[in-house]
Amino acid sequence: MMNILTYLFYPNPGHLTYDSTQTLIAFAVCGGLLLVALLIRFWRARQINAITKKLSRSWSAVSFWFGVIGLVLIVSRVEKIQFVAMRFLWVIWAVLLVALVLLQYRIYRMRHYELMPRKVAPDDPRAKYLPGKKK
Repeated sequence: MMNILTYLFYPNPGHLTYDSTQTLIAFAVCGGLLLVALLIRFWRARQINAITKKLSRSWSAVSFWFGVIGLVLIVSRVEKIQFVAMRFLWVIWAVLLVALVLLQYRIYRMRHYELMPRKVAPDDPRAKYLPGKKK
């Protein structure tokens, strides 16, 4: 148990370089989040449904900030910035990202609806044979 805590909370973990596979994958994920933020912004501008627009209001900002924070964590790890390079911050980042995605999915499923057109009066086959209002 102590080894796990030391591994997670060590203030200056092992050296990584910008060309290591782990760093490149992390850069791709964080860059992907920044790209998703941009795509969501354009997607929301073309939405017609007001409910979808309202529910997706924060998605772009959240994706952008998770991407930026991830990039800061990557650079701090490679440049050996003490305490900001801790692995535990990556655990917090990943847990918050997954929790936020699941929460947004649940809220979207609960609150998203579409207004269906409603008929004013049912069609009565006898209506054309019944007397109408006098003019």
